[in-house]
Amino acid sequence: MQTLSGLDALRSALAAFKSGDNLAERTIALVPTMGALHEGHLTLVREAKRRARHVVVSIFVNPRQFAPHEDLETYPRRLEADAALLAAEGVDVLWAPTAEEVYPAGYATSIQVAGLDMVLCGAARPGHFDGVATVVCKLFNQIQPDVALFGEKDWQQLAIIRRMARDLDLTHPHANAILGVPTVRDADGLAMSSRNQYLTPAERVQAAALNRAMRGAAARIVAGEPAAGVLADLTAEVLAAGFRSVDYADLRDAATLEDLAVHDGRAARLLVAAHIGKARLLDNVAVGGA
Repeated sequence: MQTLSGLDALRSALAAFKSGDNLAERTIALVPTMGALHEGHLTLVREAKRRARHVVVSIFVNPRQFAPHEDLETYPRRLEADAALLAAEGVDVLWAPTAEEVYPAGYATSIQVAGLDMVLCGAARPGHFDGVATVVCKLFNQIQPDVALFGEKDWQQLAIIRRMARDLDLTHPHANAILGVPTVRDADGLAMSSRNQYLTPAERVQAAALNRAMRGAAARIVAGEPAAGVLADLTAEVLAAGFRSVDYADLRDAATLEDLAVHDGRAARLLVAAHIGKARLLDNVAVGGA
């Protein structure tokens, strides 16, 4: 595995991958990450290997998606350990640029996916998804993958990236596909996340209540109950389990993130963000055909 931090070296490696007449041998899959890798990330890598001949994993803790009061400085960084995991999975390139490489002096461009960015996590984190969209667009331009893989745990992020790619003509039916991979969970249902390591042992046990409550709520919504009452009950159940606050518990259209009062048969998602201890945990479950 090559570990690269400069664009010139990255372009040379990618040019070698794309040489030759056999199109199947020239395919590239991208798995964007911020590091602190866990089984969820490695599941993306394994799916990437099934989808393309060459796999590039990026590790970049993107400063543009953190507000001044958020955990940029304390966000877990363990590049050496992450590199060992990726090498064991047979990754071809680890792209680990510095902030200066991604955002050189005088950098002035940002991408906003209007509408989708100001609900759910975007309501509490203004500018966050501008930073996400901008860095992902840069990664697409730098690597020009045939397929890029993202975890469904961050559903709003996935919806925003899909809309950005569609609006900016970054994808077409036979290349640059964006693939959502189902959330990887521990045995008790908790979605795997780099931020789970912030949990104490007691909080980790309490955190398992989140997905249990969400699955029960989703079943009630599918059965026809209005969302407002179900979501109020969900919030109360999560708080009673030991969470200290719930940022949101919403039923949304899976693609547009439109707020839904009832499940009307379309593909929808139940999405929750909740705080327990030092961790802010995200989760979502399909409601209907999502």
